Amino acid sequence: MICPVRAIVSVSKRVLLALLVAFITFSCRMQKNAGITVSAARPVGAPAEISAPPGLPPVPPSTDNRPTAASIALGHRLFYDVKLSGDETLSCASCHRPDRYFADGQTVAQGVGGQFGTRNTPSVLNAAYSIAQFWDGRAASLEAQVGGPIAHPKEMNQPHDLCVARLNADPSYRYEFAGVFGPGLITMDKIEKAIASFERTLLSGNSPFDRYQYGGDRAALSAAAIRGLAIFTDKNRGNCSTCHIIGEKFALFTDGRFHNLGAGMNPDGELTDPGRYAWTGAEADRGAFRTPSLRNVAKTAPYMHDGSLKTLKDVVDFYAGGGNSNPHLDSEIKPLRLSAQDRLDLVSFLESLTGEIPANAGPPVRD
Repeated sequence: MICPVRAIVSVSKRVLLALLVAFITFSCRMQKNAGITVSAARPVGAPAEISAPPGLPPVPPSTDNRPTAASIALGHRLFYDVKLSGDETLSCASCHRPDRYFADGQTVAQGVGGQFGTRNTPSVLNAAYSIAQFWDGRAASLEAQVGGPIAHPKEMNQPHDLCVARLNADPSYRYEFAGVFGPGLITMDKIEKAIASFERTLLSGNSPFDRYQYGGDRAALSAAAIRGLAIFTDKNRGNCSTCHIIGEKFALFTDGRFHNLGAGMNPDGELTDPGRYAWTGAEADRGAFRTPSLRNVAKTAPYMHDGSLKTLKDVVDFYAGGGNSNPHLDSEIKPLRLSAQDRLDLVSFLESLTGEIPANAGPPVRD
């Protein structure tokens, strides 16, 4: 039997939330109709310094969202809060799990109600360096990326106006947002900027490769990994560093560009996902996806945009075979003449790219 008092409280909460949604939506429309331009929110207070670990360059600055200690802490809280999902069962961390190096270990992402998406979840580690977010690059910044999964019906499934109203209904969030951005209602712009500020701290470097390549520690890599590095950088053998770039002073292991590898094809030899083409309409982008960083790649299986390759050995074999032929196959994808030992050495090298995860990046401890 349902307790009448509990039922009344539940209904009251829904009514309050509905009223808040209506008020915020009405307020925004009135401002728009009156020609009022609402200035983008910016964190107040002194900017926080985010130090990059060995092997990584300085974090690219954001002109309108300089992280502060308070904005990072707020973003940390939001990242782990299930209130961002429509049914309050999922948070950002549900797909970007710290114990999985901020990926999820599944073939494709799983959203509210057990719904499955069509693409593999990329790690958020070092996403601060990406000039375009998502596999197809449709978001130009971390801030622009944040709102997508919240509203997507197969991910967190919460319209932005409802998300904003839900947080405005929470006194502790109103207090914390005011401390970060100054007085005023919580907005989606503020939510995105807070989460992006936290994500900029999710940096992973100081791997065995970094200690070997940039720290001068000749004992940091095994003999097999050193042989693998030589294959990785040799254009006539692995040719991997053409897209997974290793710089003189740091290595992001990505060129930030989009390539068609022939991954994700059906038995009839047709691409099952248009990739970047869906957003640009450029024929050359058909079936092209962003080059992922290889940092921590040994910890973030499965691989490719559709999670179709389960192990690093599968990935090496895929490239050795020259990918899958299709009209838009990238010109750099060609069959490789690699022995069985070469392939094992490449895997050993890739395993050496596992770095350190920043301290205190797990769920925040609330008072």
